[in-house]
Formats: sequence, C-alpha cells, structure tokens
Amino acid sequence: MNYIEVAVKVEPKLEGSDVLIATLSELAFESFVETETGFNAYITEEEFSEEEVQLALGDFEDIFKIEFKTKIIPKQNWNEEWESNFQPIDVLGKCYIRAPFHEKKAGYLLDVIIEPKMSFGTGHHDTTQLMIQYLMLLNVKNESLLDMGCGTGVLAIVASMLGANPIEAVDIDDWSYENTIENLLKNNINNVLVHKGNAQILEGKIFNTILANINKNVLLEDIPVFKKALQKGGNLILSGFFETDIDELKAKAENLGLKYEGSKVSNQWAALHFTN
Repeated sequence: MNYIEVAVKVEPKLEGSDVLIATLSELAFESFVETETGFNAYITEEEFSEEEVQLALGDFEDIFKIEFKTKIIPKQNWNEEWESNFQPIDVLGKCYIRAPFHEKKAGYLLDVIIEPKMSFGTGHHDTTQLMIQYLMLLNVKNESLLDMGCGTGVLAIVASMLGANPIEAVDIDDWSYENTIENLLKNNINNVLVHKGNAQILEGKIFNTILANINKNVLLEDIPVFKKALQKGGNLILSGFFETDIDELKAKAENLGLKYEGSKVSNQWAALHFTN
C-alpha cells in the first residue's frame, strides 16, 4: 500500500499547525510529523482526496497563510520514511522514548517503545514531554492513575514503569484505543485497562492521579468530572494548551476547589498541576 505525504507550510506555525492537524485528523490521516515550516501529514493512497484536503485547509485561509504539496511514498520506502523522521526522545536524562527500529540506550531509568504512527504520541510534542516531566516528579508508586486522552498510551506506559497501579487509559478515538493496546504489548505492560470513550466513563471511579493531555475546550468541560474522580489529596495534571490559556483553566479549577500547585511551559505550550 502506497502512502501520500501532504507537506503543509503554515504561518504562524505554532498556532496553525495545531489547528490544521486536528482538522486533517478527521480525514483519515494516520500520522503527523513536525517540520521547520509546519508539518507533514500521511494518509493511504486509497483514502486520499486532494479536493477534501483543499476544502479542509481552505476554511482557515483567512486566519493562516497556508501552502501544501503532495507526493507519493511507495510501500517499500515507508519504513525508511519513518526512520528518517522519528528520532528518540530524551526526557530529563531519565526517560528514553524510542521507536521499535531504534536501539535501546544504556543509562536511562525508563526505556519506552512507541510505534511511531503519530509524532504527538511518541513524545515529540512539548505537551507530552511536560506531562512526563511531572510524572517523574510525582510519587505514583502503588497509586491508581488515569491517562485521559491517552493517544498512543505513552503516559500510561511511563506511569506503569514508575510503579503506578492500577492504571486506566481512555480515548474517544478508535485509532488511539487500538494503538494504546499495541504499545502496551510492546512494552510488556499488563496493568493498564484501556477504554474507548469520553469523561462519562469515569462515573463512580476514583484515582490518586489524573493526567489529561487534551485541548483547552475539552479540559474546561471535563475539569468538574476530574474533580469528582480525584482522590482527596490527589494530583491532577493538565496539558494540551498554550501558555496564554493558563489563567482561564486555573480559574475554572480553583472555582471548583482544586488547589493550584504550579505550571511548566515549553515553547509556549503549558502544563498545570492541581491537588484536590
């Protein structure tokens, strides 16, 4: 099966890439790789429609400056394409996130294998790295944990390696649900229960730690649910939004009685820490 690469150039890159990736992900695009000027999106040749892409991106031409070009990636070159785009990730010198085709590297506390089907899920995105940084600072050993909006399951995997137990992972997307299960198997993780669904699935559940790396609007809607599902004294870590969104999310959480503990920022992306 051949793939189509859609190379998107967008200005401003930071805001534009985030919005356009979310839009194209609704058109059966499987993978996204950040570039210096935007991102590359990948879709199977049989599911590709240039007209659909033009219409989807055209909705944002009044907001962003957008250019794109396409090329075919033959089946035999697909693995080579992934290997050229995906590099291992080092988080605080302790966590090494790599694809199956990368060699294991000595000297790391955690060695995490993620099938590189989406760069955000492999740890390349700032929000994922911010979440992992928080995870490594918290003591989650023998504590229950929720990975909400799990994507590839990377946060649930890291949490399990740090001793969290039991763990539940939730995502509304079919691909994310399946890929999380796939990556749990690759890392020999057997204490994570994966659900396909949204925050409604948390009814009646209680966790010591909740991780939610989603977008701002979903977080604003779901913070009351997280508050209800969080153990007294438990930790809530939020990410998936810009530094400029901190005040709005912080106010929402504090109005519900959550205590603000601090924030982390990387390349204008942010993560917030609250306790119950």
